[in-house]
Amino acid sequence: MTTLVSVHGLEMTYRAPVRPEGLRAAFRALVHREYRHIAAVADMSFDIAAGEVVGFLGPNGAGKTTTLKILSGILHPTSGDVRVLGFLPSRRRHEFLTQIALVRGSQPIGLPTELTVLDSFRYQQLLYGVRAADYQASIAELTEMLELQPLLDRQVRALSLGERMRAGLALALLYRPRVLFLDEPTLGLDVTAAIALRRFVAAYAARTGATVLLTSHYMADVQSLCRRVVLIDHGRLRYDGGLDALAADLAPYKLLRIALADPVPVSWEDFGTVEESDGGSVTLRVRRDDAAAVTGRLLTQLPVVDLSVTDPPLETVLDRFYRAEAK
Repeated sequence: MTTLVSVHGLEMTYRAPVRPEGLRAAFRALVHREYRHIAAVADMSFDIAAGEVVGFLGPNGAGKTTTLKILSGILHPTSGDVRVLGFLPSRRRHEFLTQIALVRGSQPIGLPTELTVLDSFRYQQLLYGVRAADYQASIAELTEMLELQPLLDRQVRALSLGERMRAGLALALLYRPRVLFLDEPTLGLDVTAAIALRRFVAAYAARTGATVLLTSHYMADVQSLCRRVVLIDHGRLRYDGGLDALAADLAPYKLLRIALADPVPVSWEDFGTVEESDGGSVTLRVRRDDAAAVTGRLLTQLPVVDLSVTDPPLETVLDRFYRAEAK
């Protein structure tokens, strides 16, 4: 498959001013300022193929947003080779900018808030040189999929956060970018709005073949959209691979939740480790390889009315991963 995002040996170092506390140190800093160098990204390498939707994960301060800003050309890296669609992002060429989009949950719309949503779309059309026919087709499609019709004649400043996010996403997709960088797209959204946004991103990627790199602290975003994840910590790449493989490696067990038709005495320890018990149901932890056999025994030996088998929550898996990395 064609590689659209290529990152090799990426480094990004900031120079931050420092000084001791106290008034004397403050005056001395006016004429002799001291600095320290902070590595936001260190020797990072990965490739993303056309059509992939990849989760880009890490704790706060890991370097996720810095990396996205470098990939979109906002920041210049200290060193390393970065290519997106074959372009050097830092050169900010028109041909590059009209094929990528960066959507940030903290600032979904960067245009003046006095404009209406439709005025913002028209401004975007002029800015990116979108042909009239393509513009009308995109507006019709995005308005329907993101339910924007009631918002078109409203000023951006009058929109709620969820409405701004939907309008901002439509604004970014108006010119049909081939590469989409999503930085915390569901930040601050309610459950309904977040689910709608995930569905739209999945549908857009499937329909257009767009390449998507997604950062999020909401694991539901990652689980619903991404098969592959790139994990970073302190600016360094720690894992690059399948989400299922990560769960199987770090959490080699399954969770079985069982509800019985009748209350009967059960020695649950014969089946697995009790994780939770709330009267009517019990959650057991069993080895991944034993899950099928234990499920069969439960169904055969007990009056089971409901049984579900799930992987541990992704939050648990990632917590185990970063704890292991810290040792």
